[in-house]
Amino acid sequence: MKYTQTTLDKLEAIPEQSGYVLRYERGTFQSGYCILELKKVVVLNKFLQTEGRINTLIDLIPQLDINPDTLTEESKKLYLDIISRLEIEENGSK
Repeated sequence: MKYTQTTLDKLEAIPEQSGYVLRYERGTFQSGYCILELKKVVVLNKFLQTEGRINTLIDLIPQLDINPDTLTEESKKLYLDIISRLEIEENGSK
């Protein structure tokens, strides 16, 4: 995956299309993010560079309650790619 602003924009669209609010703020997040489940708010560390934001979103997206049917075709394809990569990694480590 390329570490560009375009890639970041595409990744940010996935939770946003599922009703989540993404916010970039300062904080001491061990993982680079914080999820407020009931309010569907995701707070990301604003000091992360583009590469860090992309990696954080790739780690974060599988943890969110995302209905692929609410996504655009482009976002759905990217979402399913992220989920399948996670499954391959989990099966490879077993």
